[in-house]
Amino acid sequence: MKKRRVVIGVLGTVLDRRGKRTNRFKKWRPTVGLCQQPDMPVDRLELIHQPHDAGMCQQLIEDINLLSPQTAVRSHAIAISDPWDFEEVYAAFLDFATHYDFDTENEEYLVHITTGTHVAQICWFLLTEARYLPASLLQTGPAVRGATEEAIPVGICSVIDLDLSRYTTLTSRFQREQQQSVSFLKAGIDTRNATFNKLIDRIERVALRSGDPILLTGPTGAGKSFLARRIYELRQSRHLVAGKLVAVNCATLRGDNAMSTLFGHVKGAFTGALTPRSGLLREADGGVLFLDEIAELGLDEQAMLLKAIEEKTFFPFGSDKEVHSDFQLIAGTHRDMPQWVAEGRFREDLYARINMWSFALPGLAQRREDIAPNVEFELQRFSSSQQTQIRFDKEARERYLTFACSAQSQWRGNFRELGSSVARMATLAEQGRITTDLVDEEIALLKASWQVTPSQPALEMEIDLFDRRQLETVLEVCRRSTSLSEAGRELFAVSRQKKTNPNDADRLRKYLARFGMRWENLK
Repeated sequence: MKKRRVVIGVLGTVLDRRGKRTNRFKKWRPTVGLCQQPDMPVDRLELIHQPHDAGMCQQLIEDINLLSPQTAVRSHAIAISDPWDFEEVYAAFLDFATHYDFDTENEEYLVHITTGTHVAQICWFLLTEARYLPASLLQTGPAVRGATEEAIPVGICSVIDLDLSRYTTLTSRFQREQQQSVSFLKAGIDTRNATFNKLIDRIERVALRSGDPILLTGPTGAGKSFLARRIYELRQSRHLVAGKLVAVNCATLRGDNAMSTLFGHVKGAFTGALTPRSGLLREADGGVLFLDEIAELGLDEQAMLLKAIEEKTFFPFGSDKEVHSDFQLIAGTHRDMPQWVAEGRFREDLYARINMWSFALPGLAQRREDIAPNVEFELQRFSSSQQTQIRFDKEARERYLTFACSAQSQWRGNFRELGSSVARMATLAEQGRITTDLVDEEIALLKASWQVTPSQPALEMEIDLFDRRQLETVLEVCRRSTSLSEAGRELFAVSRQKKTNPNDADRLRKYLARFGMRWENLK
């Protein structure tokens, strides 16, 4: 049995009113014309109108009865005080849809989107796309130029199917655009790891659809800072952020300096505060704030950050006046955050807030199939920065990749370490060629740097869990520091202030010696 065709639409107070009483049947009127389509007869028209347009609605119904007697018209008076108010129009149409008695087994439904304000048309589209209305969209228009006198008042019509799978060209273009965004996040590197590809695909969707905090976890050097910048640049390219990217490594922030750097301060807030400071949170207003190693923040800073994220306001250090800043937070850490929370080092409420979108980046050792394309990426990046062309000899490239992808290569520094390795060989390359001799030298250097591992003390010595955790922290700080003194200043930031002549390097050297370790072997 053929289904009855039912059209739902609103009265067009401009187009449906066209023409004087004597010549209105010669003019194209959308609602009247859709009921005269020879190839698409309408069995019933559900006509929505404002109460004060009841007279016009009645005239239109009489004209439809005259021109299309097979079409039954039911009018619905719905009061909308402001037809340009999106929320009000959407609510009114949604209420109509939820109370309408749809009979999809016996009737097919079309929603006429030609009449009404642009707001009404958008609301019809959204409700139909969300399937509150089990319908397709119907669009009508005036007859083509040169049409006969009989065809002018009828006009033309077309059905818009929201199933994108039917539009091969449009679907293909959408998929290409999405793949371009994913490729952008990966810096164009042809990633071969299926798990990482799936991860980046999900990050792309979140980056373009959500402004909530994003948490990037993973080992040092896995690419968290790089990915944070790419997320920002992707959102910026789609006009989702207007401000800038502001980034800071929280491991470098201590005491008053942490408060001042993040939240700013007023003049005289503490000793040495001779001038006011706006702070990074205010600088990130309208943009993105990237807090790398967020787990290293103190508990006081964590509490203020939570308020800033949730309320978009905070107090600068030493001020009793709140300031406003609306930013998206991207946080990075190599810590085990659930463990950090359990140990009381990180606020549970802040972790819950920043953990809405959490992505664990794998280290290079878990993505060995991606080493080859990343070597090419690093080589191209070096060549571009030095404005010179560097290439591997064929045998040299094969030898390096065989070693780099093998189980004996540890890559504890992950992609950062790989980049440094390629840069060393490129720097020493004569006539722009990386030879097998250079590769052999680099392999020997990498093997030597991996002789001492964080797990060796734990394997070779019986030490308490407390000492083990302390040692792991010390080693992590040492590996990211450029000198023994720099690592010592960070590790002894509080106790060194009580010493007249602090010798941080000597203290750290003696600590490492307790476990048979030397600074020179950690880098």
